[in-house]
Amino acid sequence: MTARKRTPSIATPNPEQSAPETTSSPPSPSPIISPSKLTQTLTVSLIFIVPYLYLIFYHYSDNIAADLKRSILINALLSFAGFLLTISMIPVASRYVLRRNMFGYDINKKGTPRGSVKVPESLGIVVGIVFLVIAILFQYFNFTSDSNWLVEYNAALASICFMILLGFVDDVLDIPWRVKLVLPSVAALPLLMAYAGHTTVIIPKPIVSYVGFEILDLGWFYKLYMGLLAVFCTNSINIHAGINGLEVGQTVVIASAILVHNIMQIGASADPEYKQAHAFSIYLVQPLLATSLALLSYNWYPSSVFVGDTYTYFAGMTMAVVGILGHYSETLLIFFLPQVINFLLSLPQLSGYIPCPRHRLPRFDPQTGLLTGTNDGTLVNLSLRLFGRRSEKSLCILLLILQVLGCCFCFMLRWILTGWYK
Repeated sequence: MTARKRTPSIATPNPEQSAPETTSSPPSPSPIISPSKLTQTLTVSLIFIVPYLYLIFYHYSDNIAADLKRSILINALLSFAGFLLTISMIPVASRYVLRRNMFGYDINKKGTPRGSVKVPESLGIVVGIVFLVIAILFQYFNFTSDSNWLVEYNAALASICFMILLGFVDDVLDIPWRVKLVLPSVAALPLLMAYAGHTTVIIPKPIVSYVGFEILDLGWFYKLYMGLLAVFCTNSINIHAGINGLEVGQTVVIASAILVHNIMQIGASADPEYKQAHAFSIYLVQPLLATSLALLSYNWYPSSVFVGDTYTYFAGMTMAVVGILGHYSETLLIFFLPQVINFLLSLPQLSGYIPCPRHRLPRFDPQTGLLTGTNDGTLVNLSLRLFGRRSEKSLCILLLILQVLGCCFCFMLRWILTGWYK
């Protein structure tokens, strides 16, 4: 969850009560909706976009059918339009949420002038709405009414839309933590009910001789696994947070890795169904990446907006959906390696074995502007304890580098195990 302190709703004054005679405290500084850090965001995004374009137009150019490449490019153009729309809508939406007193204070800047500035919250709702519009419009260009993938595509959008709604409800009502664990299960129901794919898993080659078969049909246990994957992905993004840019930054890195993985699988496979499954993933991840980059330009340090649980739930559910329908959930979990580590570190506190505070954030020193790690079980605090005190921006960059290394480790592991593991 973003490092913020929510403010209570303004109470309606009672006319029977006399006004206090003491002098009122000075008002909080006006919100600062800074211009988006567009140049920085686009420059850094080239690190991920260039390899992706290289694989499409050069390395695997001959192995990707013209109609498939056309669909990917149409989706990319719509995603770019979504990027521009998100950039323009965030300042407008910020003014609306501020009118409804949906703002918070940045805890990691407490004691400094920026620590008393009202920061608009729940701007993930803008990203979610633009994403849905782009994904729905894309159906006109790619799917026919009798398409086998159309039912699952709409079911995926229904689950994502449901998760956006529940995330926004959480931002407004501040739902207890234990209830949040159930929300992704509810949101995943449209996908689970419409899923018509296989429910089998391939047994790793080293143990085939011991079990006596190569394929295992899990039946309804596979759908249970899908639901648990949705719960993990949404909540893992939500708890690996607390500093400016981290929630959106990790999503950008993972989404970029997913796109590269999809193109590599399309280019290396001769199975049309397998290719279409990974193309399906691309159709949802490209809009996610484009709209997230637009949000990152406002959420990067120092944040002008907070993304809220709306965004973390939306991003986690979208990546869970593409991992499930693209049939690469094992690879997705390795992309989520930092989130897995953070979850394991958090487990003693989340389970109640160790007391869990409302905000498991580092300590901020307003004199030096540096963060110090606490004993709370998060990867953010562990990184500070291992690598020493850092500024918030430096810490976010460090954590995103760890995310990149985790994704690179996944690609290396797949390359080493190809032909031996499966």
